Amino acid sequence: MDLKLYPLQFEPILKDRIWGGEKLKTVLNKPITSKITGESWELSTVEGDVSIVANGSLKGKSLTDIIEEFPSEVLGTKVYKRFGKQFPLLFKYLDAREDLSIQVHPNDKLAKERHNSFGKTEMWYIMQADADARIIVGFKEDSSKEEYLENLNNNTLVSILDDVKAKPGDVFFLETGTVHAIGAGLVVAEIQQTSDITYRLYDFDRVDAQGNKRELHVDLALDAINYNKVDTYKEYKKKTNESNVVVDCPYFTTNFIPLDGQVEANKSGETFTVYMCIEGSFEIEYDGNKLEYKKGDTVLIPATLNEFILNGKASILEIYIS
Repeated sequence: MDLKLYPLQFEPILKDRIWGGEKLKTVLNKPITSKITGESWELSTVEGDVSIVANGSLKGKSLTDIIEEFPSEVLGTKVYKRFGKQFPLLFKYLDAREDLSIQVHPNDKLAKERHNSFGKTEMWYIMQADADARIIVGFKEDSSKEEYLENLNNNTLVSILDDVKAKPGDVFFLETGTVHAIGAGLVVAEIQQTSDITYRLYDFDRVDAQGNKRELHVDLALDAINYNKVDTYKEYKKKTNESNVVVDCPYFTTNFIPLDGQVEANKSGETFTVYMCIEGSFEIEYDGNKLEYKKGDTVLIPATLNEFILNGKASILEIYIS
C-alpha cells in the first residue's frame, strides 16, 4: 500500500427505516432504491457497518484496514494516543419522512458497562425542513423519573417534552441523556460518537409492514435520562471563508465554513478532518491534484495531509477532534 494518503470518500451505507423516505436521493443524490431510506452512513467503523473507500488507489479497502496499517497517519498523533486504532466518530445524513421514535442515548460510563461501547453525544445540522417541521429536545421544564414514568404510562409523554420548530441552518447539540426525536419533514446531517446504542422510549404505537411494533427500552433508559431542562440550540457566526465554531466539546469540534473563493488549510497532524458539503460545491487542491465535491458529499482528510486548499462556493461543515 502506498503511504501517500489523500482525501478519502466512502461508499454510503444506506439504511431503510420505518420513518424514512426518498429525500436522500432527491435532496442529496444518494443511490437509494427504496421509498423508506432513512439514513446514509457516510463514515463509520461500527461493527457490521464499516465504510469502504470509493475513490483513488485505496478504493475497495475498509476504513478499519487503513487505520490498522497507518493509525497515526490517518487519525492523527493526538487522536491515536487518545483512542488507539478506534475511529471515534460516526457521520450520517438522515431523512425523516415521519417522526423518529422518542429516544435517549447513554453516557460513556453506562455504555461501557452495559454494551462495551462509547456513549453517544451528537449534533444535528438541519439541511432541509418542510413547513412547520420540528424536533423534540429534552423536557419543557425540569422533570423527574416519577413524572416521566407517569406520562409515559398515560401516553402523554409528548406533553412534557420540548417541541422546537427547525429550519435550515439550525444546529442542535445533544449531550447524552437528552430525550429527543427528529420530527417529520427534516433532512439532517448528524455527527456523533461512534456508537449505535439507542434506548427507544416511545414510538407513537407504530407497526412495521409485518404489523409488529419496534422494541422499547424503558427500563434501560431510566438511569440514562437527564430529567432537567436543557439548552440544545447553538448560535454561531457565518463569516465568509472562515472556520466559524459551532460546537466545541470533548468528543468533536464542528465549524461552519461559508466558502466563497479560496481558503488555505494548514493542519497540525494531530487529528483527521472531515468535511461535509451542506450546500453548493467545492474542490480540494493538494499536491498538484484536485478533487471535486458537491452537496451531500463527505470527505475524510487523513491527518498526514496537512496542507491543502478549499476552492469553490459552498456551505461546509468541518469536523475534527481538539
